[in-house]
This record gives sequence, structure tokens and C-alpha cells, in this order.
Amino acid sequence: MSVNDSPNACSRGYNPRLRRPAAMDFRLKRDLRLATLFMSLGCASVVLLTAWQIWTIRQESLRHTEINTLNLARALNTHTEGVFKQCELLLLDLGNEVEADGTGPAQLQHLSKLIALQKEALPQVNSIALYDERGDWLLSSQGRVPAGTEGADRDFFSYHREHPGRSIYIGEPIRSRTTGDWVISVSQRLERPDGSFAGVVAVGVSLQYFLGLYRDIEIGKTGAIGLTTSTGRLLVRYPFDEKDIGLDLSGSPLISQALKDAPYATASYSSKRDGTPRIYAFVRSDRYALVTGVAMGRDEALQSWQRQALQTIVVVALLLAILGLLGRRLVRSIRQRIRSERQLRDTQKRLLELNQELEALASQDSLTGLANRRHFDEYLEKELLRSRRDGSALSLLLVDVDYFKAYNDHYGHPAGDRCLQQIADILRGSARRPADLVARYGGEELALVLPETDAEGARHFAEQLLVRLRRAQIPHAGSPFRIVTASFGVATVHADSERPTSLQLIDEADRCLYQAKQDGRNRWVMALAQVSARTQ
Repeated sequence: MSVNDSPNACSRGYNPRLRRPAAMDFRLKRDLRLATLFMSLGCASVVLLTAWQIWTIRQESLRHTEINTLNLARALNTHTEGVFKQCELLLLDLGNEVEADGTGPAQLQHLSKLIALQKEALPQVNSIALYDERGDWLLSSQGRVPAGTEGADRDFFSYHREHPGRSIYIGEPIRSRTTGDWVISVSQRLERPDGSFAGVVAVGVSLQYFLGLYRDIEIGKTGAIGLTTSTGRLLVRYPFDEKDIGLDLSGSPLISQALKDAPYATASYSSKRDGTPRIYAFVRSDRYALVTGVAMGRDEALQSWQRQALQTIVVVALLLAILGLLGRRLVRSIRQRIRSERQLRDTQKRLLELNQELEALASQDSLTGLANRRHFDEYLEKELLRSRRDGSALSLLLVDVDYFKAYNDHYGHPAGDRCLQQIADILRGSARRPADLVARYGGEELALVLPETDAEGARHFAEQLLVRLRRAQIPHAGSPFRIVTASFGVATVHADSERPTSLQLIDEADRCLYQAKQDGRNRWVMALAQVSARTQ
């Protein structure tokens, strides 16, 4: 009596037919739990990825704003350097005129005309003045000098009186005594031939020129543009407030970096003046003791990101809601889906196996394992097209086993099949390049396609095959050579020759093969007039 037929087994309720559905039910419940877990993990992953993407976009927005701010500061710095360079050239011309020709009435009249022309050509220039060594006015671009005015009390005059040298000096903003406008003084020392102090020539650069320039730049409602000295003294700021003129900013983080001789820097912090968070960038001039600063409101820079983030959150929330609804249906239908997927995988696996088998049958010779005639024809045609396109050489070898019928008659057809397999192995082992193809052309005839192989290479290849066949020493009682040999017909398409068709190339190799057999077999013949047939 078997175990299943025993009363003890029945009394314990053991029934293998009932255990199989129970095991399947357990697996289905496990899959349901896994599906629920995956749904939860998927939703959590979507939320986390969305949050990461939003944060990444925010950082990219800030980075782009920082780059744009720095680029704008660089452009303004270049423009500012050009403005002061023009003033420096003007001062140099005037200084040279004064030092060379003096300050006589005729020379002053000439300088007045020159100043008028220069002032008209330079829109940034508010006023031009010439002072003697006592600070008295000698000349002004406004024509007449207000009575009782002098320049000795000006900061730039004191600086040049105490500092020899021809370098220009950029002073703090002052009120012009001839126009009443706020200007930035740019001045140069005048010297006598012995190097003593002879006076000062000064140009007043209008603050309104810079304000007009800055006003045309879009920096938002909370942005700002400023020009300071390298020591942190504010020259001009937009938006303009007269109380800001001459403000000491040396304690701010931006100027602190400038004082460290950094060519440029960026920073993000809240302004001590109004508490607005901004992204700052400064560029220090290489030529002058000036620092150009640009600030963009951080909240304004993030407005586009905030709108995009809100849209993303709404879309993701809707998608998660839809996923939740679909998840319920997914859980309900998971049993059927598991069965369907299993059947689909089994079917696909079987189809892949059948396709591989069919592909092997369609392209491989069943006896030798070489490529069959169909694969050979397709491959030869493809390589001929490639050689025509690339202008490369191509060689074809047709191989026929000598006295093979006598071999079959003497040893039998099974032995003949094994002989063909041995020869196929020899050819396969010789064709080591991936592009070389060895095929069974038909019966005891084999073929080799050798891409990018010229006549010399094909000749050498044929000689090596003859040597390998001889070394194999396959006995052949029906052959006069007493071993299995083969004859070769070789045809080559040269790189610079006309491209034959595949049939023409096969026909040429076949004629050479026939010639080799006519000449006594166990040899190769090439389809080239300049290469003579040789016997191994």
C-alpha cells in the first residue's frame, strides 16, 4: 500500500491536489503584497524625485542668475573703463598742451576751443577745468568762472600737490561749482620742467551719465547697480539716492572680497539697508581703482521657478491620484496578469529558440557547421558592395577536394562526411579574422571570402591551406598523393579595378579551380595574368 492510500494519510487531511492551489494562492497573496509595496515605493519615489528636480531647478535658476549678474557686471566694468580711459586721454592731451605751451592768453584761448570740441564729443563729461599751482581757476569748459571760487580745497587738488607723478586720480563725487551737478572728478597733475607742481587739469564725469546708462538695464524692481572705489567708497548707485553718495561700503561682504584683490566674485545675502535678499556680483577694474557691482533680487529671480514648481506639483499630485486609482484595479487584476505574463514569457522564449534554430538552419551547413550556399551568396554580394564603396580589395577562394569520389568509394560515405568535416575545421582554423567567411559551396566544394585581401594575401593564404592539408596527413588510398589534397581557384578584386558582379567573380574563381584540376590537382591557380600558377 502506498503512502497516499494509507488511512493515516487520509486521516491527517493530506491531499497533494489541494496543496497545489494553496501554494499558488500563497504566491498570489505574496505578489499582491509586493505589488502594494511597489506602488507605495513608486509613489514615494515620484514624490522624492519631484522634490529633487524642483530643488535642482531652483539651484540652476540661482546659478544662471548669478552668471548673468556677473556677465552684466563685466560688461558694465568694460564700459566704465572705456569712459575713464577717454577722460584719461583727454587729460593727457590737455596736460601736454599746457606743459609744452604754457598758460598765456593765446594758449588759453586755444585750449578753450579744444575743450569745447572735446566736451561735445564726450557725453560723459560734465565740466573741464584748469587750475594753477595755487588752485586758482585758469580755464573752465563753462566759459566763465564763478567769482570767489577756487580749487585748492578740493580733494583731488590736495592729492596731486602732495603726490608727484602723471597718473590720474579718481576722486569721490562732488558738486560741480560751475554746473551744480554731481560729478566724479578725474584729474591729472601738471608739472614744470624741473618736476615741481604746476597745477591740475580736472574732468568732471557726470553721475547722470551713469544713472542714464544703468536706468536702461533691466534689473527688476529690487535690483541695483553701483560703482565704488576699490576702498569701498560709493561713487554712484542706481536706484539713485543722494544720501548714498560717498557711503562707506568697505564692511560689506562684496567689497570685502574686492579688497582681497579678487578680479571678480559673487555673493548672496540680505541687504543691511533694506533687508532684501539679493545675488551680488562685482568686477574689479584692472586699470583703475574701481569696482562695478550688480545686484539682482533673489525672490524676483526665482519667480519663474516658483511658477514652474507649482505647476509641477499640481501635475504630479494629479498623476499620483490617477496612479492610486489605477493601482486598485491593478491589484484586482494581478492574478490574470501574472498568468498572462508567464504565458507570454514562455511563448517568447519558445519563439526565440525557434528563431535561433531557423536562423541556424537558414545560414549553416548541417554537416560541416560552415555557412551554407545561401549565406555565402548573400555575404559575397554584401562584401562586393562594401569593397566598391570603400575601394578595397576582395579575394575569393573556391576549394575542391581532390579525388573525393574515389575516397567515398574506398572508405564509404560516412568516412567521406568525416573527411569533409576535418577539412572544414582546417579552413575554419585558418580564417581567423572576423570578416573572413568559410562556406560549403556544394558537395565537396568549399569557398572562402576574404575581405580587404589583395592578390598577394590570397596567394599566401592558399599556400598556407595547402601546407595545412599536407600536415593533416589524411589517408587517401584512391589518390596518387596517398593523402587527401585539394585544388584552389583564386580570384581577386583589386582596389583600383572594375567591380565585377558576384557571378562574374565566382565564374573567374571556378575557371581557375578547373585549371588547377587540369594541371594535376593539389595546387592553386590565380585569376591574374601577372601571377603564375604554382604547384605545392
